[in-house]
Amino acid sequence: MSTLKQTLRDDLTTAIREQDEVRVATLRMVLTAITNEEVAGDVARELSDDDVQAVLRREAKKRREAATAFADGGRPERADRERAEMAVIEGYLPAQLDDAALAELVSAAIRDTGAEGMKAMGQVMKAASAAVAGRAEGGRVAAEVRRQLAQ
Repeated sequence: MSTLKQTLRDDLTTAIREQDEVRVATLRMVLTAITNEEVAGDVARELSDDDVQAVLRREAKKRREAATAFADGGRPERADRERAEMAVIEGYLPAQLDDAALAELVSAAIRDTGAEGMKAMGQVMKAASAAVAGRAEGGRVAAEVRRQLAQ
């Protein structure tokens, strides 16, 4: 079993004992998403820590988008709940890169690939995404690659 998945289960037990309602609901939802991912497809499989992190990133993104939708729809209490759930999930993810660090990784990817112009975006995105390794959203990476290739 992945150690991250076991950590999530242990933290769920602790949150239940402490009666932390938001944390309990969030961890149950995340563990359900992990289980669904494990049984999806033809053959059930055990997820690695990297796979579990991918599920966590996906769930955090859902919460971020839902919080924005609720805030835009005039439901601030639901938006706050989504943000609270997102904060719990992000506690299990690696720290996100700041803009300067992301710009440096992208410029290194451009140098390494020898890319010039927007035609090379796919090639640079592949290298940059590997270097970022989940520490920044794909949209942020793509925006930075576009910005630097357009210069």
